[in-house]
Amino acid sequence: MGKKGKAYDLLHEDDDLIVINKSPQVLSLPDRFSPEKPNLYHLLSERFQKIYLVHRLDKETSGIMVFAKTEAAHKSLSLQFENREVQKFYLALCEGVFLGKEGRIDKAIAPHPSIAGKMICSSKGKSALSTFKVLETFKSFSWLEVQIHTGRTHQIRVHLQSIHHPLAVDALYNRRKALMLSEFKRKSYNKPKDQIESPLMARSSLHAHKLSLIHPSSQTLFNMEAPLPKDLKATLNQLRKWGK
Repeated sequence: MGKKGKAYDLLHEDDDLIVINKSPQVLSLPDRFSPEKPNLYHLLSERFQKIYLVHRLDKETSGIMVFAKTEAAHKSLSLQFENREVQKFYLALCEGVFLGKEGRIDKAIAPHPSIAGKMICSSKGKSALSTFKVLETFKSFSWLEVQIHTGRTHQIRVHLQSIHHPLAVDALYNRRKALMLSEFKRKSYNKPKDQIESPLMARSSLHAHKLSLIHPSSQTLFNMEAPLPKDLKATLNQLRKWGK
């Protein structure tokens, strides 16, 4: 969770909807087995009374989420998501360097046959399409903007792994559970004696950056954008300094 336990920042509120910037490590919905754990649905319900969930983000993913405040707004927004009329853009730090500057991943996704909660690319799964642009390249990593044209579980994480460029930090789809400065600063890194190195990032290196949809009341295009959280900002700053 964010500094001082902050679960989200409020980006926009009107009569129809609420837009927030979700902090990493915060649940979107109550946990099935531990409903007492902090989650956005309960926190926002306490603050705004009645709210309706429209979509969700993985616990470790930070970024933009929209909630409806009325049944009519919920119906309008849900239909837009269901009919793939919402434009969804993410920012991702992933492994390796790409040959080109953009790409397309059109691979169906299905549950893993033996690992609960994990997904795989499979011809037997549901269709899934992601497109991406390379924004910045480092020696061992790439910074991408990814647009998902479908909304499958773990879509970006699974798709990037399938092309051998998994998220730089992803305990489920990559070997790395945390990213350390010493990993790319190497010989110039001097760890203070008797201290354990703190990770730059210790959660999936993925941020839901932008959403574009039709506002339920005005019926005009409504664009939303969530600033990067501190851990991703710090990681990028260090990569720009030491990871080239």
